[in-house]
Amino acid sequence: MLWIGVYNSVGGTMSLFSFSRFRVWFLAAGLLTLVSMAHAQAPKPPATPPAVLVVPAETRPLGRQAEFIGRVEAIEKVEIRARVQGFLVEQRFEAGAQVKKGQLLFTIEREPFEAALAQRKAQLAAAEATLKNAAAQLERYKTLESRQVASQAQLDVNVAEEARARASVMEAKAAIQDAEIKLSYTEIKSPIDGRVGREAVTPGNLVSPETGVLTTVVRTDEMHVLFPVTQAELIKARRETKVEKLSVKARLADGSFLPQSGKMDFLDVLVDPRTDGQLVRAVFPNPDGMLTDGQTVRVTIEQTAPKEFTVVPLAAVATDQAGRFLYVVNKDDVVEERRLKLGMERDGLAAVSEGVAAGERVIVQGQQRVKPGAKVNPQPMPLADKTGKDVAP
Repeated sequence: MLWIGVYNSVGGTMSLFSFSRFRVWFLAAGLLTLVSMAHAQAPKPPATPPAVLVVPAETRPLGRQAEFIGRVEAIEKVEIRARVQGFLVEQRFEAGAQVKKGQLLFTIEREPFEAALAQRKAQLAAAEATLKNAAAQLERYKTLESRQVASQAQLDVNVAEEARARASVMEAKAAIQDAEIKLSYTEIKSPIDGRVGREAVTPGNLVSPETGVLTTVVRTDEMHVLFPVTQAELIKARRETKVEKLSVKARLADGSFLPQSGKMDFLDVLVDPRTDGQLVRAVFPNPDGMLTDGQTVRVTIEQTAPKEFTVVPLAAVATDQAGRFLYVVNKDDVVEERRLKLGMERDGLAAVSEGVAAGERVIVQGQQRVKPGAKVNPQPMPLADKTGKDVAP
């Protein structure tokens, strides 16, 4: 066996190793080099085109829409108050219940008012008796005066007495009417159909006109919604469409729409100088009681006869320094960049006046993985609402 000496420069000594071991090491190194060169020269497999989700641009009626913040206001709302002083005896309703016009709500102690009425009737009877006597005296003195037995002065006195007695009768009758009215006020009734609120005073307490509101009755079958509109919006709306061609809807706090549409019925005659806006009023049916007096809603106004537009999902539209654009996949599955001119935007869609034709496939997901001229693997958007937003099955 051949041994080879190797000089160790550090220690100044010679080391020996076997020539056969050197040959094995050399052959292994050469084999690794050949493998690496072969791997470097092997052809790479073709890249798979990236997958993107697409939807076709389509023609759809799209009406101009505007949204405002509105406040619900009852068409009729009555604060129930006591009109006479007395002790509250009975409550005849349940808070929150529907009541009819004329329905009894509270009763006030009646006895003092019944006694006052009886006293007024007695005063009327006395006044009528006095009038009867004065009338008889007057007739007697008229006869005596015609025979020149009584003086004219005495006759004038009797005429005045009869007139005074007649006035006393009229006064007594008025007092009776006043007592009857006050007695009727002991029964507090609802003046309208509606929903009654909670009671502010319970039976047993002394109430009077100064007590304040006992409860409130609100008409709920229909409601007004008032919202401010700026002068610019109002002028634009008047130029573009008529009021009767507008649909009015109310969006509730949870984002849902009131099922019933409204109708604008009033435009304020004054402009608020602080906001340059005018108050607009719409009336909404409210059979389910979804609208409550004082509630805040969003009022959406749109055209009832919208125009046809080519629309694309807003999720497909991007923006750079040159403006807005999107990516279209052509018939060869190659990406094309399209510059856009957009119109109105609503419900996740944009109306396109230039840049895309109906039927062309636009990319709504995966835009960040592609560039113009690249080949892609287009897949239709599954279970989507055409706005680029996935919908759960």
